Amino acid sequence: MPAPFDYAQGASLRRVPPPRNFETTAWLFMRYSGLLLIPLVWVHILIQDVLVGVHAIDLDYVALRWATLGWRAYDIALLAFAFAHGMNGFRNVLNDYVRGTRVRRALDWLLLLGWLAISAIGAVAIIGGVSQ
Repeated sequence: MPAPFDYAQGASLRRVPPPRNFETTAWLFMRYSGLLLIPLVWVHILIQDVLVGVHAIDLDYVALRWATLGWRAYDIALLAFAFAHGMNGFRNVLNDYVRGTRVRRALDWLLLLGWLAISAIGAVAIIGGVSQ
């Protein structure tokens, strides 16, 4: 396939591969997790809010839902991707305001550890189920 032609310059453009570093990976993760979150969130809203209704969600409903391994995996995926997507967005906002490389790196590690801890606590709660 020939390279695209830049009519203003009269020359062919060459494709430059993006660098493979953490920022590129984080940028790609934001796009892919955002695409994955769209069906996860809308199915969750459709089931929980429209079909079941907020008024009918109680401890028994959650226990019944989490009795199935598939729903537990679904809820863990929703938790992990939504929270990771949000933490990565927060990291991008912090990068706009924090100038020091060492401080930025420390905040990145702090956000990563916070994401891991809260995601692990949520996953343990989902896996542990509901005691009635």
